[in-house]
Amino acid sequence: MEINELNKLLGNIDIYLLDQILKGRFKKDMKILDAGCGEGRNCIFFLHQDYQIFGVDANPIAIQMARIYAQTINPKFDVYRFQTSTIENMPFHSGAFDVVISSAVLHFAESEKAFFKMLDSMMNVLKTGGIFFLRMTTAFGGIIEESQQIGNCKYLLPDGSERFLLTEAYLQKMIEKYNLSYLEPAKTVLVNHQREMGVLVFQKNS
Repeated sequence: MEINELNKLLGNIDIYLLDQILKGRFKKDMKILDAGCGEGRNCIFFLHQDYQIFGVDANPIAIQMARIYAQTINPKFDVYRFQTSTIENMPFHSGAFDVVISSAVLHFAESEKAFFKMLDSMMNVLKTGGIFFLRMTTAFGGIIEESQQIGNCKYLLPDGSERFLLTEAYLQKMIEKYNLSYLEPAKTVLVNHQREMGVLVFQKNS
């Protein structure tokens, strides 16, 4: 396959989400939600391959673009699977999805309360036995010592961004609160003296 064909198939997908796809983590009979989908960069592959992909984002322009991309890729796709909504108030019933994807979203939480409010909503729409893919800034590899705390559990990172960091304490609280277990060991990537991003793949237990 040529590079341009590969780019067309995958789009600007999160490489760590692609890793899960290549491992066969997702099946076509699963209902998959991208919570905070933006313009749908992580949905392109799923759209091409006719997965049951849904998305929400608070930005109506981003959702409009996601719908255009979806209809361009698959004219028969129901574009109303992409909805303008905050993560806290998603228009889906409890246990609606087999998979919830949260890629580079939760680290924009303004406080611990906001962080867990978003998680509450995502865990509500994720069915028991479902998969939770989480990618966000973490504090496991020493970056927190190089960052400046600016209040409400947010930090100014060396790269100049302001992020909510997932600490070991928050991670443990999250696992206990939502009865999560790892589907594979957690990974964290340290961009030296800049930032640190973690990838965690969980199963929601009963």
